[in-house]
Amino acid sequence: MPKEQGRKLVAQNKKARHDYHIEDTYEAGLVLQGTEVKSLREGRASLVDGFVDIERGEAWLHGVHIPEYLNGTWTNHAARRKRKLLLHKAEIEKIDKRVSEKGLTVIPLSLYFSDGRAKVEIGVAKGKKSWDKRQAIAERTAKRETEVAVGRRLKGMRD
Repeated sequence: MPKEQGRKLVAQNKKARHDYHIEDTYEAGLVLQGTEVKSLREGRASLVDGFVDIERGEAWLHGVHIPEYLNGTWTNHAARRKRKLLLHKAEIEKIDKRVSEKGLTVIPLSLYFSDGRAKVEIGVAKGKKSWDKRQAIAERTAKRETEVAVGRRLKGMRD
């Protein structure tokens, strides 16, 4: 069987970039059970309630929902169990220091397979206020409207 190449996206936390200012991102490996990998290969996962916690020098992923494998037996996994993240010790210490000092949080941004191995992209983030969210939406709509107007102008259409 040929080895997998490239990156295959399984799940993405779209709401994270809306609710948080992402300051840094890291790629981490995941310690998974066999049925979890099979369920992920089917493209089934949810990162919405996920967060990363650092306990005794180890990074743990909490709240990520990987549903039970449909063809699994008694060896199936718990859907919301905590999963260990594989990061370098220096990265873990750096993240822990930033989170404890500045009141930041660590959230999962995307879950994917990179060359056949399950990876999660985590981000050190700061929560947005409601006015930040409204401002970001207003900027996006203004940018979209200008692009439409420029496109119409280039095609020779009237506004």
